[in-house]
Formats: sequence, C-alpha cells, structure tokens
Amino acid sequence: MPPRINDDERLRRLEAVTDATLSRLDASDLLDELLDRVRDLLDVDTAAILLLDEHAQQLVATAAKGLEEEIRAGFRVAVGRGFAGRVAATRRPVRIADVTPADVVNPILVEKGIRSLLGVPIVAGRELIGVLHVGTLSHRDFGDDDVTLLELVADRAAAAGRIRSAKLDQSAALALQRSLLPARLPRVPGVELAARYVPGHATGVGGDWCDVFSLPSGWLGVVIGDVSGHGLASAVVMGRIRSALRAYALICEDPAEALTLLNRKVHTFEAGSLTTALYAMVSPERDRVLVSSAGHLNPVLVEPGRPAQLADVPVDPPLGIARSPRPRRTTELTLAPGAVLLCYTDGLVERRDEIIDNGLERLLTTVRADAADLVCANVMADAAAEMPTDDIAVLAVRRTG
Repeated sequence: MPPRINDDERLRRLEAVTDATLSRLDASDLLDELLDRVRDLLDVDTAAILLLDEHAQQLVATAAKGLEEEIRAGFRVAVGRGFAGRVAATRRPVRIADVTPADVVNPILVEKGIRSLLGVPIVAGRELIGVLHVGTLSHRDFGDDDVTLLELVADRAAAAGRIRSAKLDQSAALALQRSLLPARLPRVPGVELAARYVPGHATGVGGDWCDVFSLPSGWLGVVIGDVSGHGLASAVVMGRIRSALRAYALICEDPAEALTLLNRKVHTFEAGSLTTALYAMVSPERDRVLVSSAGHLNPVLVEPGRPAQLADVPVDPPLGIARSPRPRRTTELTLAPGAVLLCYTDGLVERRDEIIDNGLERLLTTVRADAADLVCANVMADAAAEMPTDDIAVLAVRRTG
C-alpha cells in the first residue's frame, strides 16, 4: 500500500508543479524541469513524455529522465500499441503494478528492469498532445494521489508540448519556404523583375509562391501560385509543386501542356490539395508572353500611356482535380516596350467584407507602367492600407525596351 499523503505534502506537490518560475522557461526546458520535479515528488526512477505526431498517429519520445536512451534511439510507438499507446488510445490513466514484456513494446523499459508503471494522457481541450508516464525499478502500487499529481503535471506539460510542436513546425516551414521563394530574382536581359511576399497570419508561413527561371531555349518562365492552407503542410506541397513545374517546363514548350502534367501529378500524389497557378513564358525577344491559368486570377497588363487592364486569359480548373473535360488553354499576349505584366495571389485583392471585383478595380487604378520594383511597392502599399488577412505574393515583369 502506498503511504498516505498528508495535507502538507499535497501542498508541497501542488506548489512544485504550479511554481510561477516554470513559466519563464522555454518549452523544452519546461518539459525537462517538470520531469525532474515529478521524479522527486513521486519518488520514481524514470519519467518520460511522448508527444503525438498527428500525421503518423505515433507517440514520439520527446523528453525523458532515467530513460534518456528513448530520446537517442528516436523511439516511436503507434497509438493503441504498448503501454503509452494504450494510455493515448483510452485517454485515461493506466497503472501497472507488475510490468511484463507483454505490457510494453519498448525494449528499453524491459532492459532497464522497470517493474511498475503509471501513465496519463496529455490533453488540451479535446486534443491529444501526448503521454506522460513514470516508472519504478521496484514494485509499486500507484495510488489515486499519484494519479492526481501526474495529471496535474500533464496539464502543465500540455501547453509546453503544443508550443514546442508549433515552434518546430513553424521553424521547419520557414526554412523550407525561404529555400523555395527566390531571395534574389535573376538578372535577365530585356526584362526587369521585382517581387514581394508577405504572410497574412500568425505562423508567418503560407502556401503562396512565385518563381522565375531561364529556359535553355531562351524563353523566360514566370510562375505564381497559391496552395490552400498554411504552415508546414502547405509549404511542403508548395515545394513539391514548384520543383515539378520546373521539371515539366524543361520538356514542354507550351504552358498549358506543363500545367496539364502538373495537374496529373498533384491529383495523384497530393490528394486533397487544391492549388491555383499561373504559368507564363516570355519569348526570347521579350515581345510576347504565353500564359496559361489553372484557376488563378488574371494578371494585370499595362502599357505606357494606357490604363491598366486585366489580361484576357481564359481560366482553366485549379490543380488537383480530376481530368478536365477540355484541354487546358494557352493565350498569347503582346508585351510592348515599357509594358508591365503584374502577377499576384488573391490576398492582394480579396477582402472578407466585399466582392473581389472591388479589389480588382482598386488594383487597376494603382498599377502604372513604371519600374518593376516601384509597381510592387505601390500595390503593396495600397494593400497594407486595406489590412489584408491572407498571404500576398506579387511578381512584376517589365519589358525594358
């Protein structure tokens, strides 16, 4: 029988877990400190936190005391398997007084000689964050007070676990996005290029992207697109689509043909992802532009001395749908000396409280046949005044005469 916990001991345990100084620690240090304190408070030999990988539906060893080998070995266990998987699947505390090899799937627990285990789920609202478990090398019947304390620690770990996972995802997404968005546009004879990208949400990462590349034929490839969603998942899809389109551009002399191949790829390998894209090819003489749109907003075309207008480009279905009933189309536009072709994503013109036509009208009154960088600066300044909540990517191409 476990010893009875008096009121003084309960207060000491409560203060140790709710200590305000813990809030000053970053997420990883907080998890480590919580495990140190719970080992001392419960007088156990091991303590570990496994956080849920939602995509794989696996628990991943993230922090451990007395079981550091779990971290080094990159231990993972599927929800529903083994001791931690059982805690995660039931979302209820699990106590095992005498551990047998049948109770666990982690060989490290057996090798360590763990005799008794207590585990509780780490949850935030209805969301499963992970599992917290402790173990002893001697026989132990964990009591209700032990369960209550461990659940209190799990509540404190839930916030840290969410913060840690969010930061890891955000860091990975930012690194991936920065590697994909052109940090510096190429210098190309006959044209002037400029671009802007601004995220419209807290994570700082979206699915909008633009790309410019020179083809061996002398044509210039210009791309702008928008992958639905935000964060790491969208950034990964964006990277795959960008790379695939570059590959198709090398073997296709027609933008519509490249987007047809890209649609097949997205539909097959990126199921559930909806993407719009505009692919334009500027001729070696820089006087013509071939354009194909996959569900994307029409670019703005403006010539010196004339008002800006939306280019007359037919819009075909977005990427990721089943085979289109008709072939995708390519439109040829004339690019006069000094003319500007402005490509953009919907965050530039869409607002929640108005129809998109109003945003397009504002854009047309803003765009002039100026230097490419000035065009981007003007349209972004106008968008900033409207306080958009979505990502914005713009790409300006100006023929230099």
